[in-house]
Amino acid sequence: MTTSTPLSRRLILQAGAATAALGAPGLLLAQPRPVKIGLVHPVSGGLAYSGSQSRMGAQMAIDEVNAAGGIRSMGGARLEALNGDSQSRPEVGVSEVERMQQEGVSAYLGCFASGIALPATQAAAKYNTPFLIDVGASDLIVSRGLKNVFRLKPGFGACVDDAMVALGEINRAAGGIAKTAVIVHEESEFGTGTAKLLGSKLPGVNIQPLETIKHANPTRDFSNVALRIKGLKPDLVIMSNYQNEYVLLARTLHQQKVDVAAMFSVLGGGFNYKLVQEQPDIALNMMDFNHWYNPKSAKATALRKAVEAKGGLFTFEVYMSYSAVMLYADALQRAGSADKEKAIAALESSTWSDHILPYGPTKFVNGQNQGGKGVLLQATRTDIDVVWPNQFASAKAVFPRPKFS
Repeated sequence: MTTSTPLSRRLILQAGAATAALGAPGLLLAQPRPVKIGLVHPVSGGLAYSGSQSRMGAQMAIDEVNAAGGIRSMGGARLEALNGDSQSRPEVGVSEVERMQQEGVSAYLGCFASGIALPATQAAAKYNTPFLIDVGASDLIVSRGLKNVFRLKPGFGACVDDAMVALGEINRAAGGIAKTAVIVHEESEFGTGTAKLLGSKLPGVNIQPLETIKHANPTRDFSNVALRIKGLKPDLVIMSNYQNEYVLLARTLHQQKVDVAAMFSVLGGGFNYKLVQEQPDIALNMMDFNHWYNPKSAKATALRKAVEAKGGLFTFEVYMSYSAVMLYADALQRAGSADKEKAIAALESSTWSDHILPYGPTKFVNGQNQGGKGVLLQATRTDIDVVWPNQFASAKAVFPRPKFS
């Protein structure tokens, strides 16, 4: 004869716990896979400061997307950064692309320097992996027919064109005081390409280039360059170089009291809050045509405060990388997938306008956003103002700048 024994409450609870434990792996497997974004930036070498700023901006955007619930159309999939260091060298940038491809990257973001972006995007194209350019001025990046490359910001061609309009308007308002210029540029694709465009466009605004001076990266002494400029007596010095050489050249010209109507640059790598904070007397009244945030955007102001609360500086690298991640997140949301072809199609059709830049809605043609526009900036001893175009301006331009006493 058999007898049945009632199950105790403890046994029922134990059985339930065991079932839940066995089911846990299945629950974990049901979580959406993270979307891996490869950040290819120079965080060591001569471009380390700018690369680190780019990485900070990208990570802030990734954190913001994740805090808001991830990519909702993908079940809340989170973004995950794969950090790469190009070491400020093109060949290392390519090797980082290859390494990340093996780690299952869904998209790349980079590379700050055009000389690194050109081969890195080519490497990514072999795998049809989306590559978002956060900073990289050369128009060669988007003119080679690579279907995987997207650049939100304008390149040096559009920037030089718009910079000439801005310079021409300001110069005419001052009675056409600036008639001559000396161009100083770094030797890589960025500086060389920008200087070539400047030399061809300046005569169109009645400014004649007297000489174009190329320098190496790195350059530790600009004394001879400053003496050459002082002897030429130009009305403008126009610079096109990266952070370290930009600041050193500006400091040398200031020390040697080279009097010009303006120290002007297009996409000046060292024109930022770091220059204003550390070299206020040198920065004063310098002008740069560059990428900038919309100073009238509450979202942009909030992001600046967040960066400064971390002890950082709100340089253009930060918000350009931040914006590139947000662009990709918007594409993922619309695609509902991190599949590379679907993500590329979503980027191609993007009309993203929820940005913090002085841009119109996004529209890509051959990978280049047609809605991106730079602005003309001028430094004070404590800040940087937008002085052109009028709809974004926070101050009037000081032109010509006061002479040395």
